[in-house]
Amino acid sequence: MSRVDLRKQVLVVEEIFHEGGPAAETPHLRGAAFAVIRNPFAGRYEPDIQSFMEDLKPLGVDLATKLVEALGGADRIEGYGKASLVGSAGELEHGALWHAPGGYAMREAIGGTKAIVPSAKKVGGTGARIDVPITHINASYVRSHFDSMEVGINDAPRADELLFALVMTTGPRIHSRSGGLEAWDIKGEDGLK
Repeated sequence: MSRVDLRKQVLVVEEIFHEGGPAAETPHLRGAAFAVIRNPFAGRYEPDIQSFMEDLKPLGVDLATKLVEALGGADRIEGYGKASLVGSAGELEHGALWHAPGGYAMREAIGGTKAIVPSAKKVGGTGARIDVPITHINASYVRSHFDSMEVGINDAPRADELLFALVMTTGPRIHSRSGGLEAWDIKGEDGLK
């Protein structure tokens, strides 16, 4: 039986035309899908928490699927990241339970990615926000895709809640020109270069 008690989901998509430079003909998209759930471990130390990752897998798939659709399909996704916000009655380790369900769900929804999904987590009060790190889906060293998206919601996480987020983008930063490995130079051998 699933222990996921879902309170709400949020889906947001930014269309980025420019950041002071010339406007792009086609805007880059950066989106987040996140859910607020009850933390089944809030208020106590529980030594065995790993089984909750299995309960979280369907949530990860649902959020990843909705986000891919909102951004125009799997073939458009170039960057990704994930994050967890833990309410004050929880502990940081509860947020770490999102690593596998969130990361693998995105990789499955996009298909064939090589780079590790970057992540962030923290304990915070109601209304806390978190910057979700973003890297290229196939090569973590692609500098043009180093980005982040701030996520949060005014009424979460409550003390006994968890907020789990997924973020994806359809391209690099809109005016990327800082050098380094470029997307078209990816070798695709190890998820790094």
